[in-house]
Amino acid sequence: MKAVFLDRDGIINKDFGYVYKIKDFVFMNGIFKLLQYLQNLNYKLFIVTNQSGIGRGYYSLSDFIILNNWMLKEFQKNGIIIDSVHYCPHVTADNCNCRKPKTKMIDDICRINRIDKTKSWVIGDKVSDIELANNSGIQNTVFVSNSLEINFNKNPNLIASDINYILKNKNIF
Repeated sequence: MKAVFLDRDGIINKDFGYVYKIKDFVFMNGIFKLLQYLQNLNYKLFIVTNQSGIGRGYYSLSDFIILNNWMLKEFQKNGIIIDSVHYCPHVTADNCNCRKPKTKMIDDICRINRIDKTKSWVIGDKVSDIELANNSGIQNTVFVSNSLEINFNKNPNLIASDINYILKNKNIF
């Protein structure tokens, strides 16, 4: 199986900082079209997201689950199946194995599913997302950012200004 691992805040939805309420959740323009396209190419879709707002006490695990369930239903309404959502509730100081760029989230997904990492992708908007891919042995990456001042150990396959830019270059998948 091939998979696409997506960051949440900044890729799935606009990142306003610690988004945990449905009323504050705004899907990124083009995300439904992109995920429908990837699904039609037989990619399994997974969300891997750091959610340190839980560890910081800004919102509860219950708040996260409520928003997550709503988000998944919105995807289903648009014919998109997210195979699973994996999250890290910890802060950096916890030094856990699940906080990106550490690999526990992807390791768990790959252990449960038969994922071919050589045919899989990570799409993210932070250097830690690209480092997660590199640390996990996933060579295919898309970095969504308007900044050109970022240095990577291994450059992404595509640097996109937004989701619609990915759609214009979708032949990379």
